[in-house]
Amino acid sequence: MSHALSQSTASQSIIGKPVVSVRGLVRNFGAGNVLDGLSLDLQPGSFTALLGRSGCGKSTLLRTLARLDPAPEGTVHLPDERAVVFQEPRLVPWMRVLRNVTLGLRHSDAEARGLAALEEVGLSHRACAWPLTLSGGEAQRAALARALVREPRLLLLDEPFAALDALTRMRMQGLVETLWRSHAPAVLLVTHDVDEALLLADRAMVMANGRIAADIPIPLARPRRHGDPGFIALRSRLLAELGVDEEHLATREPQRTEGRASAAKPGGYGLPAGAAAAPSL
Repeated sequence: MSHALSQSTASQSIIGKPVVSVRGLVRNFGAGNVLDGLSLDLQPGSFTALLGRSGCGKSTLLRTLARLDPAPEGTVHLPDERAVVFQEPRLVPWMRVLRNVTLGLRHSDAEARGLAALEEVGLSHRACAWPLTLSGGEAQRAALARALVREPRLLLLDEPFAALDALTRMRMQGLVETLWRSHAPAVLLVTHDVDEALLLADRAMVMANGRIAADIPIPLARPRRHGDPGFIALRSRLLAELGVDEEHLATREPQRTEGRASAAKPGGYGLPAGAAAAPSL
C-alpha cells in the first residue's frame, strides 16, 4: 500500500496523461442544466479543490466522476481504481470497523490490508469496534481507510469534514494531506471552505453556471499558514471569484466566532474562543 511520493512531487501536478478527462459534460434536471458543457482534466498525483455556491453542480460532478450518476452527454474518461469519501462515513452498522474497511475487497490478504490501512489513519485499536461506538472523527478515519485500502488512482472527497467540530476537522485535514503524500492519488476535494482549499490543494477550481469559471493554481510552500502574504492574496482572489465581499465578511466574523465558540459541538463548526472563523460558502 506504499506508493511513495516525494514532497517536491506532491506539491505540484505531475504533467502527463490526465487520470481524469472530461469534455462537454451536460446534466440537466428539469428545464435547466446543472452541468453545461463542463470540461476538466486532473493529472496523476494532483490535489484539486472544487468550490462554488450551493447548487452550482459540485456534487453532481463528483457523483458523475464516481460513476454514481450517468453522463448522458459528453465524454468522461476515468481510472477503474477510484474511491469516494462522503460527508457521512456511511459505515455498515452491523459490521465491525475492519469488516467495513475490507467490504468488497477481493484479495487473499484483505484483512492484512485493512489492518494496515487502519494503522495509517491511527485507528488500528478500533478494528473490532462497532461503528456506532466511534466518534465522528474516528468514523471518518474509518471511511478514509476504506477508500485507501483500494489503492485508488482517483480519490473523491465530498465535503468529508463538514460535520466535524473545528479541532477534529483540523486534524483530519492534516491526515488527508499526509495520506495524499504517501499514496499519490489524484484528489478532488469538494468544499465550501476557502481556507481548507488553500491549506490542502495545489489547484482551486470555482464552478458557476454549470462550468469551471476559474482555475487557479496554489503554488504555496507546505506547511501552509493563514497569515502568509501569499495565502492571504489567494484567499482574497478566491473570495472574489465566489462573489464574496470581504469587507462585509469581516464585519460578520466576530459575531460568528463568538456564537460558534459558545456552541461548539459535533456536526457544527464550533471554534475555540478567540479563533477566527473561516469563510464557508
